[in-house]
Amino acid sequence: MKVSIIGGGGVVGSTAAFALQCGGVVSEICLIDTNKELALGQAGDLLHGSSLVADQRIYVGDLEEIRTSHLVIITAGLRRKPDESRLDLINRNVDLFLNIIQQAKQIGWREQTMLLVVSNPVDVLTYLAVQHSGLPASRVLGLGTLLDTARFRSFIAQRLNVPATQVDGWILGEHGDSMVPIWSSVRISGWPVQQWPGYSPQFEREIEEQTRKAGAEMIRLKGASAFAVALSIREVVHAVFLDQRRLLPVSTWQEGKYGVQGICFSVPTIVGCGGVRGQMELPLTPREHAALLQSGKVLGETIRQVENRLNKTSQSAVQTALHTETKSAESRQTLAKLERTRLPVGPNQQGQRHIPRSAWQIAR
Repeated sequence: MKVSIIGGGGVVGSTAAFALQCGGVVSEICLIDTNKELALGQAGDLLHGSSLVADQRIYVGDLEEIRTSHLVIITAGLRRKPDESRLDLINRNVDLFLNIIQQAKQIGWREQTMLLVVSNPVDVLTYLAVQHSGLPASRVLGLGTLLDTARFRSFIAQRLNVPATQVDGWILGEHGDSMVPIWSSVRISGWPVQQWPGYSPQFEREIEEQTRKAGAEMIRLKGASAFAVALSIREVVHAVFLDQRRLLPVSTWQEGKYGVQGICFSVPTIVGCGGVRGQMELPLTPREHAALLQSGKVLGETIRQVENRLNKTSQSAVQTALHTETKSAESRQTLAKLERTRLPVGPNQQGQRHIPRSAWQIAR
């Protein structure tokens, strides 16, 4: 199975490639990046350790590689600044993302290709991929709150001094400021966290805050989040290629779960061969449900603003084209009029040039 990573030379793309290499499930990894030398360096570094991991083909290519890719991962994007909301990245990343999608569509997707969107703001870009890629919505996924959920579980484990793999719990909604921690779902080896020693309402607030700020903190400390996001990407890829039908909080097209539709955000999603195999409604408290609806409302408004901007840009381009065409038509009409005003040269006018009246009056 072949995976192509657009943005594969960058921090997230290259660490995702490393995670997939270590996983040993993917047989072919292609790194695509505008900085080809960086991509060559990353691919070379991965290949140097290939004899210690798995028999895989790892190389650098261009967008033409998507023709033969079973799964395409888009990690390309402008880096988030410290203390910058993911939604603030929209105007800087939408145009870049749509350009990639349009080029890929022109090249042509492989039949049954899956698309995994990782670039931020992931929910908005996943929505745009559904609208513009030409792929069925079931084969378009965004990484969504899978990374937030992993962080959430790890922070709980760290604070309560329990194994991280024993902690279960979900974060749903937007991958960003309006994410919704589902505390009613949190279990430690099946035990409700509210009954665990060390739990308190203050504990909830602190874990929630730590999870919300985790991305910005990684940027402040080391410039980017990489390892955890790479492992989250691997989780989705393996679920697809191995048809694991795992329940994951990934961003997908919504058609009514929890009363939300017409956007992409994270709900419990069955992921397997072919992408989205189904969606589930995890039982929520009234407060959690209200927060999830609010998250959907926030995303819906953001998407509306993005579409308005894109429509204005499109209309401006059309008007410019029409104006150019009108000017061109006017020029053709003027030339035609001048041609009509020219008299034919008769027997008594040999060698004489006819001067239009208006021109003659000016000349006089």
